[in-house]
Amino acid sequence: MAPERQLAFLWGGVALAGAAAAPFARVFAAALPGCLFRAVTGIPCPTCGGTHALLALARLDVPAAIAWNPLVTLGSLVFVLGGLVALARALGGRGIPDGAPPRWAGGAAALAFAANWAFVTVRGR
Repeated sequence: MAPERQLAFLWGGVALAGAAAAPFARVFAAALPGCLFRAVTGIPCPTCGGTHALLALARLDVPAAIAWNPLVTLGSLVFVLGGLVALARALGGRGIPDGAPPRWAGGAAALAFAANWAFVTVRGR
């Protein structure tokens, strides 16, 4: 089996497992520690609110998830939906298309990261 197809199966399987675990999210979240970065520095980290965002997504409450942490919400949705597409491609005998991301993608990711951190810091929950 081609490596691109193996990767597609792996991505799809992890995405399905994550979606299947969503009803149990509250149980998992209760065992997580608080944010160490915030405890040490007094400011929220870029992923602060991410657990609350994932819990809101598990309830299918996308607006609340975005309010908690937009980048974690968007990243999670893209990961699960992309995984389902990759799994469908793998089942169809194809894999993940090979190719490098566009040159501007790194800058766009850095800008999104910085904007999300600013949002989380200003929100201050």
